[in-house]
Parts: sequence; structure tokens; C-alpha cells
Amino acid sequence: MTIDPRYADDVASIDAIITAMYDVISGPAGPRDWARDRHLFHPEARLMRGLPAGSPPADPPTPGLRVMSMAAFAEHVGGRLATEDFYEVEIGREEFRFGRFAHATSAYASFRRLGDPPFARGINSIQLWWEGGRWWIMGLIWDWEGDGVRIPDSLARKV
Repeated sequence: MTIDPRYADDVASIDAIITAMYDVISGPAGPRDWARDRHLFHPEARLMRGLPAGSPPADPPTPGLRVMSMAAFAEHVGGRLATEDFYEVEIGREEFRFGRFAHATSAYASFRRLGDPPFARGINSIQLWWEGGRWWIMGLIWDWEGDGVRIPDSLARKV
């Protein structure tokens, strides 16, 4: 797999790929650059989100968790992002690296308009792999604050 020169800077470092991941999803209502997003995520990557309490069960085998490919994620959120402003910003991060893999725990806040209080906060658990002179996002799992679950103060600046 080659590096698309348009997005080469996005995959050169852990910081760059995580910054690009938030950048792609954020913005005023309208289309997102899904080609850029596909360049960040390995073709076999999985995106997983916890379902809010009381949601109908997800497809087996993991109730309470929706598991998606990059294409399924883009389809899942694309319609809403086309009509609603949405901004997600990183508010803290911890990293661990061993050989060619890395794990980042990235706290975030979500906004309808920058400058307003966030409507949600949570944590993205991001698994990364270094190969072919670039970083790949291999997996992303996230969940939100709520029901007594809070982002640790050590991870998130006050937002």
C-alpha cells in the first residue's frame, strides 16, 4: 500500500495521524473528506462504538457495541454530518509504543459550535501500526462519559 502524496504528512507521526483523524470528522455541516479518512485507517481497520444505555442490542456477537469498517462508519455518520455542524477536539492523550505498534488513549470533547460548552466528552482508544514508512490506524474504539463514568482529570484538560 502506497502513501497518497496529498496525505503524506498525516501519516508521518502518531501526533499527525491522530490530529488528522479529528480534523476529518470536524467541521461545519457538509461533506467530509472520506478519501483522507480512508488513508488514515488500514483497509482492515475496525471502528467500534459503545451504544448508549437502553439502546436496542447491537448485532451479535457483541451486544452494546457497534463494530464497523471505515466504509460503514462513513455511511453511518455521513448523513448527519451533511446537515449538522460537528466538531471534535482532543483534550488529552496518553501514548504507549512498543516496536512497530502504538496505543493512544485520546480524550475528546464534542461541540456543535466551537466556543460553546461540549455536548459530549469521551475517550478514543486508538491502536496504530507502523509499516511502509507510515502509521496506520488499525482500530478505534470509543465511549462517552455518563452514568458515573468520567474522564480522569489526569487525561483531560478542563473543557
